[in-house]
Amino acid sequence: MIKNRKFEKRLELIPAQILLKLAQIDELKGKWSAGASLNPQLLGRLKKSVLITSTGASTRIEGARLSDDDIEDLMQGIAVQKFTDRDRQEIQGYYELLQIIFENWEHIRFGENTIKHLHQELLKYAEKDQNHRGRYKSTDNKVEMVDEKGRRIGVIFDTTPAYLTPKQMQELVEWTRGALDTKLSHPLIIIGNFLVEFLNIHPFRDGNGRLSRILANLLLIQTGYLYIPYVSHERLIEDQKPQYYLALRKSQKTFKKGVGNIAPWLEFFLDIVFAQSKEAISLMSGENIEDILSLKQRVVWQYLQNVDEASPGQIAKSTKVAYATVRQALAKLFDLKKVKRVGMGRSSRYCKV
Repeated sequence: MIKNRKFEKRLELIPAQILLKLAQIDELKGKWSAGASLNPQLLGRLKKSVLITSTGASTRIEGARLSDDDIEDLMQGIAVQKFTDRDRQEIQGYYELLQIIFENWEHIRFGENTIKHLHQELLKYAEKDQNHRGRYKSTDNKVEMVDEKGRRIGVIFDTTPAYLTPKQMQELVEWTRGALDTKLSHPLIIIGNFLVEFLNIHPFRDGNGRLSRILANLLLIQTGYLYIPYVSHERLIEDQKPQYYLALRKSQKTFKKGVGNIAPWLEFFLDIVFAQSKEAISLMSGENIEDILSLKQRVVWQYLQNVDEASPGQIAKSTKVAYATVRQALAKLFDLKKVKRVGMGRSSRYCKV
């Protein structure tokens, strides 16, 4: 393992509350490993739902303007006129790459070449990125925050100069791999340090934020958090987007002063993983159903609590939720045994259990 005094010094500065959070996460991780016995068909449906939700959330964090309904339509080959070409290209790339991670994580070796390859795959449909995908940046860049309309509203921090990027990426990746292999610290601390440093370097011209979330999924699964494909990491970050940027900024502004303090970022990152863990246990136990549903899925669920029965069309009309989303929500609720289906085909109706 390559020694890196800067990173190892950071590990010595971890406050007690973070160690407590790690223990809570690992307790839930153990419950999943010991008791997970969900139906494979249900797991397949959940994974498909997470692919759509995570793709939408991750691209919206970076300023795209599209809904999960739009993404589902696109993945099913339905023309979505309001998409820009750029939106469509980014969605397709993220969806397919995340699917590869979920299905092939055991065969992916974490390293610089892998990171470059994943970046190339992420942007393989993006026409404007064809000259730099899979390559570290050749000019300096900045991290900017965008609002819900995709407008840039301010520079968060300056990143590593382009000429230093190859050296710093090599040091970061080799240290991270060695630290995980030798169990130098808790894997979530090592992963958290990698993510905040990766985003500080910002090694590529574009796609760094999306790639960081792809890598988070990969590293979390590879270190034993096997429920990651069934609860969206990206959705939880999108729900706390201002806090996400603030946590990054709080930690990264200390990096120029020496070792750096990653505690603010770690607290945010571990809160996200803890929320994922709780949702995973809710899935397994069938309890706290509202905790594991998206906002629109909860609307469908709550509507069915107040009627005797209803068709998907009636639910869509009454709740103003898109018909495709209603069908997706009903499929998830049915698999979780939270609703009953009456009849078959187009005459199907649903009611609460």
